[in-house]
Amino acid sequence: MKTAFIGLGVMGYPMAGHLKGAGHEVSVFNRSPAKAQAWATEHGGATFATVAEAVAGCDLVLLCVGNDDDVRAVVAQCLPAMADGGVIVDHTTTSAVVAREMAVLAREGGRDFVDAPVSGGQAGAVNGQLTIMAGGDAAAYARVEPVISVYAKAVRRMGEVGTGQLTKMCNQIAIAGVVQGVAEALHFAKRAGLPTDDVLAAISKGSAQSWQMENRWPTMARGEFDFGFAVDWMRKDLGIALVEADRNGARLESTALIDQFYAEVQAMGGNRWDTSSLVARLEK
Repeated sequence: MKTAFIGLGVMGYPMAGHLKGAGHEVSVFNRSPAKAQAWATEHGGATFATVAEAVAGCDLVLLCVGNDDDVRAVVAQCLPAMADGGVIVDHTTTSAVVAREMAVLAREGGRDFVDAPVSGGQAGAVNGQLTIMAGGDAAAYARVEPVISVYAKAVRRMGEVGTGQLTKMCNQIAIAGVVQGVAEALHFAKRAGLPTDDVLAAISKGSAQSWQMENRWPTMARGEFDFGFAVDWMRKDLGIALVEADRNGARLESTALIDQFYAEVQAMGGNRWDTSSLVARLEK
């Protein structure tokens, strides 16, 4: 499939690289032209000055941009230029509402839209080990699944358009709760005078074990947060989930509280700190 990738941030840059490395014909666009040129120099793909030029005649367009409005703007430029019968796959974390809006626009133009947010962070993108949660028409998903699997360890269709985004909300809700639990456990261990490395060794092999504990406890203990998934991004994602919960009646009591804890981290200057920086507000 002739493919375009729009958005070469910390996630999109390596994801597009995996596509090119797998032999796909890839053109790219990024709002910062220097980033697109660096990608083209590294991977040998083609870069263009506009979205329309990048997606011209493409059968598959992949997006990894910022938010709902960014997706709306990019899709509006993609649809008139891409190939008839093509598919747009959106890896951005957005609301389910915008995913459904874009699917309607795509169908009206004879194209398909698949919402396919990802989990795994920058390391997952670099290593081709992302988890992808997709929503969309079954036939459209079947066309794109072999392509997006290039940078994923797990890809699953959750249902019709919007269900990928709803599943990503579940993912972020669960992560927020786990990170807060790890932060409080570490904070408690320090206040109790326990050796934190030994506590980790003792509790991470039982029912308290989690990816966050195994991978973030040591850096949290050292107060290192200059990496990973930024607090600003997590607050955006939790905000999307909280709005959806108001719509569907779900009770996200802990999530709403942890979202405010992240607001405290932002007030400490931690906007770009990793989400594990929840522990910092406990020890300030």
